[in-house]
Amino acid sequence: MQFRKTLASKYIGVCFFFFSLSALAQLGSTNGEWPSYASDAGSTKYTSLSQISRRNFENLEIAWRWQSIDVDLDFEALLGLDADVGFGRLQATPLMIDGVLYMITALNQVVALTAVTGEMLWAYDPQVYMSGASNSPLGFHHRGVAWWSDGDDSRVLVTTNDGYIISLVAETGEVDTAFAGGRIDMTGGIPRAERDVLDYTGAQPLGGVSPPTVVGDVLVVQHITSNRPRFKERPPTWVRGYNIRTGELIWVFHTIPQQGEFGVETWQEESWRYTGNGGVWTQMSADLELGYVYLPTEASTNDFFGGHRPGDNLFTQSLVALDASTGERVWHFQMIHHGLWDYDTPAAPNLIDITVDGREIKAIAQVTKQGFTYMFDRATGVPVWPIIERPVPQSTIPGERPSPTQPFPTKPPAFTTQGLTEDDLIDFTPELRAQALSTLENFTYGPLFTPPSLPGDGNIGTILMPGAGGGANWPGAGIDPETGVLFVPSSNGPTVPFMGTMEADESNFNYFRLNFRGVPGPQGLPILKPPYSTITAFDMNRGEILWQVANGDGSARVENNPALEGIDLPSLGGGGRHPVLVTSTLLIHAQLTSDGPKLIARDKSNGDELAAIVLPGNPSSAPMSFSIEDRQYIAVSIAGQPAPELVVYALP
Repeated sequence: MQFRKTLASKYIGVCFFFFSLSALAQLGSTNGEWPSYASDAGSTKYTSLSQISRRNFENLEIAWRWQSIDVDLDFEALLGLDADVGFGRLQATPLMIDGVLYMITALNQVVALTAVTGEMLWAYDPQVYMSGASNSPLGFHHRGVAWWSDGDDSRVLVTTNDGYIISLVAETGEVDTAFAGGRIDMTGGIPRAERDVLDYTGAQPLGGVSPPTVVGDVLVVQHITSNRPRFKERPPTWVRGYNIRTGELIWVFHTIPQQGEFGVETWQEESWRYTGNGGVWTQMSADLELGYVYLPTEASTNDFFGGHRPGDNLFTQSLVALDASTGERVWHFQMIHHGLWDYDTPAAPNLIDITVDGREIKAIAQVTKQGFTYMFDRATGVPVWPIIERPVPQSTIPGERPSPTQPFPTKPPAFTTQGLTEDDLIDFTPELRAQALSTLENFTYGPLFTPPSLPGDGNIGTILMPGAGGGANWPGAGIDPETGVLFVPSSNGPTVPFMGTMEADESNFNYFRLNFRGVPGPQGLPILKPPYSTITAFDMNRGEILWQVANGDGSARVENNPALEGIDLPSLGGGGRHPVLVTSTLLIHAQLTSDGPKLIARDKSNGDELAAIVLPGNPSSAPMSFSIEDRQYIAVSIAGQPAPELVVYALP
């Protein structure tokens, strides 16, 4: 491990723009700082700052830029000739506390930057590239760090791609040796996770890509294992709580229950003994007043075939509330029984205080890949509106035993297309529609939760709609705590899991996804009607859609397609599924347009675009905002050459 210090002292003498909104309690940032990945423990992505408004947004200019220090690493010297380590995915959102930004790079280097100028104060390199490949299908990347302070001491906490938990002294970047000697090996105590026993991709068995969560003096840690397994025996991704001062393990929550525990009966034929995954790979949320942490869990091993794990498979693809001090389960709700679609619970749930029919509810909202938003009382887990078990299509794959029903919320409505019918096909001209209908004959399709199918007899496979990437995904949603509005960025596109088998020495699954197949549209166009990505605003006091707008104006391959010449096209929405930032005055998000990448400001009440500025590269992270000396800043990561950058904007 390497430590690098570049300045003798950190930036001091800052004062902040304070804005008091006592009614908001813990929801949102109200003092100009950004102390958690999504602003606060409740994942609102909200700041009360108001200096940047509809009147001046287009006047924003770059205050400073910081290039990822990953570009400075000498991989030839570190790893040998022709070493190829990708570091182009700067997905992290920085924290801002006391005038300092804390950031993590794609290669998990942690840095501290002065918030006013971007000058680097210190850097710490855990050297994850020395341990093998990343076990994430996205390669080396990370989305953020956590921060803790008792008023005297402060720490920056990080989980690494190669499976360690590290505590750093916030002031200096030095390893906190009081924290279990400096770092904790995630593989310890996890079945079938042996350090340095690499999988077929060359990756360590466990890793981290999302920031842990701090609740008091407890550090709640999630981790990932490969979602490309070839064998059913895999490490389970349990969630653990550690003493943040000492690194002592306090509790373990078995996301796949073990013998004698609640829920183990949902793993029939003792499939809990060998099944892996099932934990949390995305961000988590917490209610600091209740002392609860909320786990959005993923699917279990083999995302698309579960014949080897019969039963509902608790606590996978669920929202689980734990007492953060003990790890005891308080409540849970499973949103997918016996998952077959890779519909992981993909994002941190959002804490939101609402009033429904005159009743005040401290609620929690969980957006999903399948396009639903599940709403609960965050203390009890009681649904805000009824959730109904409905029959769903059954599998034709031999040995598969899917659940006969799945839970459907009655409110709010879905925010993306669910399932596929002929009415969803592109219909700009009769010819295009006819070609789309002809293509559809080669696939299995139907309502939401139509299971995967085997290729053969002219069938390529089952079209999943939404696709395995969602709907919603890790960007999650944002909250306006002043109005009770939820903002959800979403994609609207299909995927087809191409199911098959491998030789016995290569896999012991009866069936699994060999790869994904696309769904070709007519004449190079998408097979579906637009919009292809959206932002949806929900009035969560009523459980209704307030507005929905297309995110982006499409792509050149669609707009300039000869088949569409002379057609007045609607808003296509091809701008990606970029995270939102909610301020007192605006809804802000990045967007890919025909004129290049932009940072967009929208009217929160109706979704109208108010202003935009051109970004110097494609956006790659959730934007955040902070204030120093009465000046508001907005920061967002972008792709760039030779390395990605953090770009920080402010008014002149």
